Amino acid sequence: MLHEKTIDHLLTIHEIYHEPDVYEYARGSEILSKYPDAKLIEVKSHNQIPELFGFAGAVENWLWNKKNVLILGTKHSLSARPNTRSSHWVAPSQSNGCTMSCSYCYVPRRKGYANPITIFVNIERIMGYLERHAGRQGKKLIHDQIDPEYWVYEIGENGDCSADAAICDNVKDLVHLFRRLPNAKLTFATKFVNRELLDYNPQHKTRIRFSLMPHQMSKLVDVRTTPISDRIAVMNEFRDAGYEVNVSFAPVIYYDGWLDDWRTLLEELNDTLDEPTKRQLATEIIFLTHNQQLHDVNMDWHPKAEEVLWRPDIQQVKYSQTGQRNVRYKNNLKRELVNELVNLCTELIPYCAIRYAF
Repeated sequence: MLHEKTIDHLLTIHEIYHEPDVYEYARGSEILSKYPDAKLIEVKSHNQIPELFGFAGAVENWLWNKKNVLILGTKHSLSARPNTRSSHWVAPSQSNGCTMSCSYCYVPRRKGYANPITIFVNIERIMGYLERHAGRQGKKLIHDQIDPEYWVYEIGENGDCSADAAICDNVKDLVHLFRRLPNAKLTFATKFVNRELLDYNPQHKTRIRFSLMPHQMSKLVDVRTTPISDRIAVMNEFRDAGYEVNVSFAPVIYYDGWLDDWRTLLEELNDTLDEPTKRQLATEIIFLTHNQQLHDVNMDWHPKAEEVLWRPDIQQVKYSQTGQRNVRYKNNLKRELVNELVNLCTELIPYCAIRYAF
């Protein structure tokens, strides 16, 4: 029996911050009419809201902001960033932020603190850009580890599309767009089971990647997400509904007994998936990257998670391209951990292709 979190458990919108022109867009008016009792707060820019993104007060109201606040704006800068891993391109975002509160999430350390959902209401402009961009790529002629046939566009880098889809039809519109693009498909990873997506009829042009980690660790660090077993339990249904169903083992967190817990998880995956789902399964394996600033913030709202996320004894500093002080497992240890998990996957789920592991 599933015990899925519904969107009503995650979102009860009481405040909507919005840019002045969102009324001019059909999607903006549609969302505002959906939440008639919400307090409307006009702001100059969706990403300049000091009471949400500034340090003072935001940490204390972390979970309240995640659940009760929505931001509406327009996406001005449209570009598809080249990628080389789970997609060929990262699409311009249709949203930013998330109602869930995973304690390792990189978005808060970039944008600031609780970072509730921002929906971009100019979806037609975003879709028009993507259609033109895909058209310029032409037919994909070379089989690669990302996809044998299509150019793949990531649409969920800055949030969780399954949660966004409960607010408006941005994600549905994108699924339908890629359904008719002859040379492209879309992809996103998710930690939330939204059964409404089963009715989108993606016609195998959308790859949904269910993020998985051992149960007990997920309960600690995947705050406000759908339980792991419930994510696994719907994978056959999503494949039946026309999705390409993949998994994402991310982030992989090292702790005493970690590999035994992964064995239990992979055995559950093996026992639950039907043969057609297994035949098209693939994964990426990404070990934890953490951040000094996010660690400091987490200590004010979820210090228990930091006991496993912040491990200076086994982590080393690596500066990001933006100059942030990130930490990752020390090279020799990480190499050993990656090999151990890859070998376990090969043993227990040999049908699951591993696109990359690091």
